[in-house]
Amino acid sequence: MEDLKKHFPALKTCTYLNTASNGVIPKPVIEWRRQHDLDLMNQASVFRDKHKLHIERIRKTVSNFFDARATETALIPNISFGINSVLEGLLKGQKVLLLKNDYPSVNWPVETRDFEVCYAEIDEHLEQNIEEAVIKHNPDIFMFSIVQWQSGIKIDFEFLKRLKSCYPNLLTIADGTQYMGAEKFSFAENAIDVLGASAYKWLNAGYGNGFIMVKKSVRERIFPKTIGFNSAERFESLPAETAFMKHFEPGHQDTLNYGSLEQAILFQEKLGTENIYKKIAFLSTKARASFAAMGLLKEDTLLRERHSSIYNLKGDKSQFKKLRENDIICSLRGGGIRVSFHYYNTEEDLDKLVRILK
Repeated sequence: MEDLKKHFPALKTCTYLNTASNGVIPKPVIEWRRQHDLDLMNQASVFRDKHKLHIERIRKTVSNFFDARATETALIPNISFGINSVLEGLLKGQKVLLLKNDYPSVNWPVETRDFEVCYAEIDEHLEQNIEEAVIKHNPDIFMFSIVQWQSGIKIDFEFLKRLKSCYPNLLTIADGTQYMGAEKFSFAENAIDVLGASAYKWLNAGYGNGFIMVKKSVRERIFPKTIGFNSAERFESLPAETAFMKHFEPGHQDTLNYGSLEQAILFQEKLGTENIYKKIAFLSTKARASFAAMGLLKEDTLLRERHSSIYNLKGDKSQFKKLRENDIICSLRGGGIRVSFHYYNTEEDLDKLVRILK
C-alpha cells in the first residue's frame, strides 16, 4: 500500500494510535469540503437545487459499501440520534438485554426510558454470557456495540446468527461506531436487524454524519415518531405518507457532512478496501502477539479467539504521560491505556510503542 502520510498531515507530527477516539480525516475529503462551501457561498440557493439528488447518491454509496439496500438506509447526524429515534418508536415496557458497561450512548437511552432492563457481562465469555442472559431473562430486544469502546472486544457474528435462529423474535439493535470501516461487512448477510454508526472514527469522515439501517422484516415492531418536512416527498404530501426510513431524516439534510461521509468511503475504495482490511488485521495480530509477550493484556482479550484492532493495555497515568511525551497519541480508558490501529498506521508505529513501553 502507498505511503499514506501525504493524505494525513497529522501523521507527520505524531504516532497516532487513537482512531478509537477520533479517526483522522484524509486530505482529499477536506479539499472536497472546501470546494463544497465555496460553491454554496457563490451559488446560494442554486447550489441547493440539486441537494436531494446528492443525498440520494450519498445514501446509495453508503448502502452499497455495507451491502444494504438504499431503502433500508437513512443518513443521520450521529448514532445517539439514531438510537433515540428507534427507541422512541418501540412499544414501552419491553424487556431489553444490554451489556454491562457498554458505551453510554447505547445503554443510557434504554435505562432512562420505560423499559425493563437486564444485563450480560463483557468478558472473555461474552457470547456465553449473552446466551445465558437470553435463556434466563427472555428479552424482547438485545442492544449492544459490535466492538467495545474500552476493551476492543468484538462480538462473534456467527454466534449472533445462531442466537437469532434459536430466538427469531429477538430484535437485535447494534452500534457499529467502533467497527464500521475496519472490516468487510454485509448488512444483508448479518443477523443484526437494526444497525447504526457515527462515521468520525473508522470511516474517517469527521463529525456530524452517520447512518442507520433497518431491515424490512422488523419494521412492524418499530414506529418512529421523528418527522419533519424533509421526511415528505413534496410540500403537498401528508405526514401519513412518510416512508419508514424517512422518519430518521427530518429537516434539511446537510450535504457538507453527509457528503464528507461519501467522500471518505470513496477514498477508502480508491485505496482498495481489501488491502485496507488486510493491513488492519495484520497490525492487530502483530500487536496482540507483542502485547501478550509483554504481559500487557487482560484475560478478557487474551482468551478470545478473535479481537478487533483496539487494545486496552495495562498501564497507569505515568506511563500514559510518557507515551504522550514521545508523541504517541492514545487514550486513558477503562483503567488502562487504549491504543487502536487503522489502515494509515504502520509496523513502525507499533515498534515505537513497544519500544517505549519496554
